[in-house]
Amino acid sequence: MSEIALTIEPAGADDHGAIEKLHQRAFGPGRFARSAYRVREAAKPEAGLAFVARVGTYLVGSVLLTPVMVGESAALMLGPLTVEPAFEGRGIGAALLTRAAQAGHEASVALILLVGDAAYYTRHGYQRVSMGRITLPGPVDPARLLALELQPGALEKARGLVRAL
Repeated sequence: MSEIALTIEPAGADDHGAIEKLHQRAFGPGRFARSAYRVREAAKPEAGLAFVARVGTYLVGSVLLTPVMVGESAALMLGPLTVEPAFEGRGIGAALLTRAAQAGHEASVALILLVGDAAYYTRHGYQRVSMGRITLPGPVDPARLLALELQPGALEKARGLVRAL
């Protein structure tokens, strides 16, 4: 596999259309029915919490962090993490996850949550959330609810329903 010159930068207002098309290609219309999407659509976008990956000028990936509350604990919800299918397997998702964790640290947030594939995300430090500890509005496969502690003990403190800020 050849190396690619990848740039990760904050998403700009003019990236919205390209990001939406990327989500459409990667996830299809079913993405709107997911519980995590319901939380994100209720939140107000916050500057500095969306990032894009580019190869040259071509947008090849994106990630979004949404400020949420888990019971009484502030957290961020990651997702969607999207990589252009033709560029999968080249470390773009990992680079976006690293930048998202850095943004969480910069925002002084203790925990990042996501709903996703444990086999992929546990390689990047995420762990499964104990069943019943954290819930989302709507159904979620408990094996797919994952968390990254940015501060030790943050997951132990987080308990309850995830809701948008």
